Amino acid sequence: MTTEIKVPVLPESVADATIATWHVQVGDKVTRDQVLVDIETDKVVLEVPATSDGVISEISQTEGATVLGEQVIAILSEGESESASPAKAEASASAPKASAGAAKVIDIVVPVLPESVADATVASWHVAEGDTVTVDQNLVDIETDKVVLEVVAQDSGVIGKILHAEGDTVLGEQKIGELNAGASASEAPAASAEEAISSDELASPSVRRLMTEKGLTANDVVGTGKGGRISKADVEAALNKPKSAPEKAAAPAPAAQAAAALGERTQKRVPMTRLRKTIATRLLEAKNSTAMLTTFNEVNMKPIMDLRKQYKDVFEKTHDTRLGFMSFYVKAVTEALKRYPAVNASIDGDDIVYHNFFDVSIAVSTPRGLVTPVLRDADQLSMAGIENGIRDLAIKGRDGKLTMDEMQGGNFTITNGGVFGSLISTPILNLPQAAILGMHKIQDRPMAVDGKVEILPMMYLALSYDHRLIDGKESVGFLVTIKELLEDPARLLLNI
Repeated sequence: MTTEIKVPVLPESVADATIATWHVQVGDKVTRDQVLVDIETDKVVLEVPATSDGVISEISQTEGATVLGEQVIAILSEGESESASPAKAEASASAPKASAGAAKVIDIVVPVLPESVADATVASWHVAEGDTVTVDQNLVDIETDKVVLEVVAQDSGVIGKILHAEGDTVLGEQKIGELNAGASASEAPAASAEEAISSDELASPSVRRLMTEKGLTANDVVGTGKGGRISKADVEAALNKPKSAPEKAAAPAPAAQAAAALGERTQKRVPMTRLRKTIATRLLEAKNSTAMLTTFNEVNMKPIMDLRKQYKDVFEKTHDTRLGFMSFYVKAVTEALKRYPAVNASIDGDDIVYHNFFDVSIAVSTPRGLVTPVLRDADQLSMAGIENGIRDLAIKGRDGKLTMDEMQGGNFTITNGGVFGSLISTPILNLPQAAILGMHKIQDRPMAVDGKVEILPMMYLALSYDHRLIDGKESVGFLVTIKELLEDPARLLLNI
């Protein structure tokens, strides 16, 4: 019986691929799940494993050939590997017999990615090969440009192979490792010396290809990753090692010049995370594709601070949450959005979309970068509901638990740089939204009140807006409305 070896299904945005590396030849015996060939696209390298034991009987596409999704590239004759050599049979005979509760292999796969996400990155493995794990234990974090997805163990057992290391680009439902369910650490097979130094195990396909291009083997490179895995940086380090007997004193390389300039000082180079790349792209797009302008005002925070001081203990006892400033900001913003619909709108091509709901994005600083989860229907929430909603979003953002639904949408953004001590700033739009409000540090300043100088807690407000959609009159009116509502909180209750 023969089996066709095909190119995997390619993502929608990928038209074709290239045969990068064949790891087998015609006539080679292979085992199930053994990697046969690497298929390279313009985004990722896909590994094609054997679906069963057998012998490679035909290879129709050689390295460098351009292929399409699901195209046949080789033929595998099944079953012939059963007539293995006596040595292999003897080895199999000497292997311990599997008991009734023998371990079964469970594939560790990338979760299904959202429609708008083409691929993802292996962010961090929390386990290593040979580690004992329990059911529902988090094994690996998969990072997209919006959220971090956790992959948990489906059963208790021992981690077998880890096929994709940290930093590798992967697709939805792609296999990235194996879990030997029901096994214990003592039953996990120890790697042979040959396997320990195999570049197939120690390096990803892209790194192996780079080593081949540079004429290096696994013995020439010192791996600095987990379990001695080899990264591109390790390959570059091996290439930059000084030759033992140089023919001529050549001009120093740029890397050597940089090292000489640094002396004993050091520097660290790390790749951007997907989230940081997305933030950079979106901020640059907002700056380059909109007519962004910022208008400023200042607000006397004494009335709100006095109100908080008077009622914060009763509020916390009643609602089991603290009374912060953000609930006042959100209430004032939603009321101002009702009065100025253009600020709650967005541009879609040649159309203006006016939103009849009030979903407010709240900028949250996380270890991975700035995210803007959405507080849905903010106009329908009480002060306690707003405080609880923002707290939950902040905790999820900190722990990397935000979902795609919580990140998408939003008609207007509030960012509070005052928590970090910012006195004044010009926030950048959060596309496709038309405006963003920046809150700042509350600072005592001398102010003229009824002809007298008083020391008041003042805060600058900054409204950045898209001038294509919002005129100066509307932007100033919107900001003045927020100022008036914050300086007289009773207006929020009386809706005036």
